[in-house]
Amino acid sequence: MTKIPLLVVVGPTASGKSAYAIKKAIELGGEIISGDSMQIYRGMDIGTAKPSTEEMQGVPHHLIDIANIEEPFSAARFLELASGAIADISSHGKLPIIAGGTGLYIDTLISGTQLSATADDPILRESLFRYAEENGASALHSRLAKVDPEAAKTIHPNNIKRVARAIEIYELTGETKTELDKKSKQGESIYAPHTVYIQPKERETIYERIDKRVEVMFSLGLEAEVKSLYEKGLKETPTASQAIGYKEFYPYFEGFCDIQAVKEAICLNTRHYAKRQLTWFNRKPADEIIYI
Repeated sequence: MTKIPLLVVVGPTASGKSAYAIKKAIELGGEIISGDSMQIYRGMDIGTAKPSTEEMQGVPHHLIDIANIEEPFSAARFLELASGAIADISSHGKLPIIAGGTGLYIDTLISGTQLSATADDPILRESLFRYAEENGASALHSRLAKVDPEAAKTIHPNNIKRVARAIEIYELTGETKTELDKKSKQGESIYAPHTVYIQPKERETIYERIDKRVEVMFSLGLEAEVKSLYEKGLKETPTASQAIGYKEFYPYFEGFCDIQAVKEAICLNTRHYAKRQLTWFNRKPADEIIYI
């Protein structure tokens, strides 16, 4: 089987993935597919560091601005859309370039994993969130442990979103998340990826870049962008509401903190996210490593 060549550019936030991908697209005749779970949303531009039209330099980008904030999004949906984009790009003799930091999405795409579709019930999920709010995260986690103890062992009690999703899967399908994960088939990938990992020599390099990026985002009007989305119901959305750079504004808009606290929270949460990204990508073999 002739496999489809891919260039895959990964790394932590603020490492320069987008700029590198655009440069290689110009050099190699490629088109870029975003591997960022939040750049899919319309209106979430500044806080997701979405490349501007000028920064794109005429290179076509896919999976950016494809959903409204109230729409849920998942790895399965990404797999479906990204696979279609790759097929389309390749059919025109162009090189598909995946660029992003959402490791689960990218690994699922290039590994050949087939994700089983599961039902979705926002009303049930919301009731589970309310249960956690009223009874505590540990109480919700105990409910999961009763029906899917294996999943409960791997999901932290404070990760209410994942705990609720695992319970939701069981309630709707009669099968546990653990059982469905085992049914996911690992087939032979149809892709031949070349992975470039942009990695800092020192974590402080990324942390400094994050702090500078957050300052730039505020100067570009991040507060106004988030305020507009908040007024459209961002806080109540199933997926977009959890975006770093956005959720930290909720207490500020509700009068519980000042803007400096928001900025500090964004920097801290982004640093934590970058640390998780580094842990994820350090476990994966890369064909090429670029140090910054």
